[in-house]
Amino acid sequence: MSEHMPYRPFPRGPLFGAGALVLLTLVLAATSHFTGVGTSKVAEANPVETRDLRFEDRSDGAVAVLQAKDGRVVEILAPGTNGFVRGVLRGLARERKMEGIGTKPPFRLIRWDDGRLSLKDMATGREIELVSFGVTQVEVFAKMLKAARETKSLAQMSNAQEDNK
Repeated sequence: MSEHMPYRPFPRGPLFGAGALVLLTLVLAATSHFTGVGTSKVAEANPVETRDLRFEDRSDGAVAVLQAKDGRVVEILAPGTNGFVRGVLRGLARERKMEGIGTKPPFRLIRWDDGRLSLKDMATGREIELVSFGVTQVEVFAKMLKAARETKSLAQMSNAQEDNK
């Protein structure tokens, strides 16, 4: 029942070819890394607008977006809406919880001079490039940034009116 199979060594040609391919890949990757050939670089951008915001869960399932400095309401995200924003915030909140950080430190929403938007957790230092998630998601945060700007402007105007009285 048992047949003896003749011994056949693995052909050396494909083995040397595979080794050469691995070696060539490593050499090209190292060359690219050290010389910069074949790599692309993103130019440094400068922030042109920033807003420090806090996000607060409401008992009805809504999320309130607040100015971190004075607690003014910027926007209310209705229950069952803005799933992307909620997902981003859950991820950041999970990281804060693991590090024992509460909800008080603000998040910084940043518009860069190249048009990008990012959200930075000021407590952990983690920054999320929102453009990575598509134009629709960037628009949600851009609207939030605009609302924060308008909230601040309205507050300044009302303070000026009170000072004039």
